[in-house]
Amino acid sequence: MGTTARELAAATPGTRDRYIDLLRVASLGTVVGGHWLMAAVTGDGVGNLLAVVPELQLLTWGLQVMPVFFFVGGFSHALSYRSLRRRYPDRSVYSVFLRVRLQRLLRPTMAFVLVWGAAALVVQLLGGGGGMTGVALRLVAQPLWFIGIYLAMVAFTPPLLRLHERYGWGAFGGLAGAAVAVDVLRFAAHVPFVEFLNFAFVWLAVHQLGFLRADGRIRMPAALAATGLAGAAALVALGPYPLSMVGMPGEKISNMAPPTLALLLHGLWLVGAVELLRGPGTRFVRRARVWRGVVAANGIAMTAFLWHLTAMLGVYGAMIAAGLALPEPATAAWWAQVPLRVAVAAGLTALLVAGFRRFERPAHGSAAPVRGTAPIAAAGITLCLFGVLGLSMVGFGGLLEGRTAMLVAVQVSAPAAVVMALGGWLLVERAGRGSRA
Repeated sequence: MGTTARELAAATPGTRDRYIDLLRVASLGTVVGGHWLMAAVTGDGVGNLLAVVPELQLLTWGLQVMPVFFFVGGFSHALSYRSLRRRYPDRSVYSVFLRVRLQRLLRPTMAFVLVWGAAALVVQLLGGGGGMTGVALRLVAQPLWFIGIYLAMVAFTPPLLRLHERYGWGAFGGLAGAAVAVDVLRFAAHVPFVEFLNFAFVWLAVHQLGFLRADGRIRMPAALAATGLAGAAALVALGPYPLSMVGMPGEKISNMAPPTLALLLHGLWLVGAVELLRGPGTRFVRRARVWRGVVAANGIAMTAFLWHLTAMLGVYGAMIAAGLALPEPATAAWWAQVPLRVAVAAGLTALLVAGFRRFERPAHGSAAPVRGTAPIAAAGITLCLFGVLGLSMVGFGGLLEGRTAMLVAVQVSAPAAVVMALGGWLLVERAGRGSRA
């Protein structure tokens, strides 16, 4: 029988940074709620509320909180890797580290991929895949980009942590400087394809801030927040950067895909802001009832994130199947429906979580690293990363037609992406099991 949230909460050591756990839950919850609210579905397809009401794009400066989640990831990865290094000082802990950090990420992700892959295959064999079903097959895979970026962060933690331990803020400055150089080459020199390097430089720089947080080296959060906010505002006002900090349909330049210097400064602003709230946030999460809620939410957060778009599209699909009229987005009738749509989507997500939460429970037992497994683990996480990112781009549609998407100059199909993701995950699992300690 699994340990309950109440038991886990009661067993939490006093040294644990509970505020970090609160930030993890709050950031993913904000993303889920934002997706539910921004979806503007009509009979013609799925749009974005921010494109319908451009004035709302300013809200993304507070609600685009993926940088907070990656910042929290950096903090957690630093503590986990250092713990393994202390435990096994004479061995490479890379393979065990990958498995420990990725179990609760990849197991629910692979369940999601297999279920949706099988459903897509059945739909297409029956001659379906058009209309709202086709939209769903494409859209439900889009949040997997986040999983792919997170995989890269875990994979690069050991070398980047060593750079941090040697250079501190200088390591962050190097990544930030590389992001600046990329944008200069992109916008001033018009170098083709260089912008894609910022998928690494921008997000790894935000991740590096988590290392600084783990060592208590973010000492002036107000200055960090002010610098980030002022810098992002200046770039948007004076440069080619759009106002929205999330991707918008049809835009020529996005702050998200690929990331820009404006998004990095946005990350600085958010990290500074959440650090300013650290005191009251820590006191809040020390309350027994609040902490039990945070523990329970952390146990299902990834499952809820993976399935929340499935639930949202299910709500709209049911409305269309029932012959209900879909109001024009941003009209009074549309806003009146928002509470009901969100409530039903939350209920469907809860049902999906109940069915799939078992995959988010990590395997028990400890393992000692086995020499020679690091290359296997590295190959596994590379395959998994490309598979997951490929799926996020091509979706689950076109399984039988061979539909492809461009990923780092390579055309990737959905079947190939599924095979890479599953094969990479199995390699990470095999390499990280180690021997019984």
